[in-house]
Amino acid sequence: MEVSEKDRLDQITWRIIGAAIEVHRHLGSGLLESAYESCLVLELKQLGFEVEQQKPLPVAYKGIVLDCGYRLDLVVDDAVIIELKAVEQMSSIFEAQLLSYLRLTGKKVGLLINFHVPVLKNGIKRIVNEFPDDKAFSAYSASRR
Repeated sequence: MEVSEKDRLDQITWRIIGAAIEVHRHLGSGLLESAYESCLVLELKQLGFEVEQQKPLPVAYKGIVLDCGYRLDLVVDDAVIIELKAVEQMSSIFEAQLLSYLRLTGKKVGLLINFHVPVLKNGIKRIVNEFPDDKAFSAYSASRR
């Protein structure tokens, strides 16, 4: 039986969340974002994922590709973008940033993970961009434009 794109992306994001919870369980809150990034990369690679760190994201403007300095914190299996934070207060600008990254890359789903929380599940936000086969998520994505 073939797995749909929606199911594949759901499985990947659930496994990423599990890996992030494992990192948070061992490190707690209060460290720099870079420490969480390194540990999460290790966890994800141990789970068999292909992980790209600090991947440059050029912007195409009028047919010209420009390096505007954007970097994707993590890209997992060329499918899920992870934007990591270690901040006291989350801002809607972080969600907008991740949604912009999804649109620029054409990816369907991203995770915004803030490690500076007592319980990690309260620091995770799933952001979608025209998510396949799921009208609720597509409506959410459309309402965020």
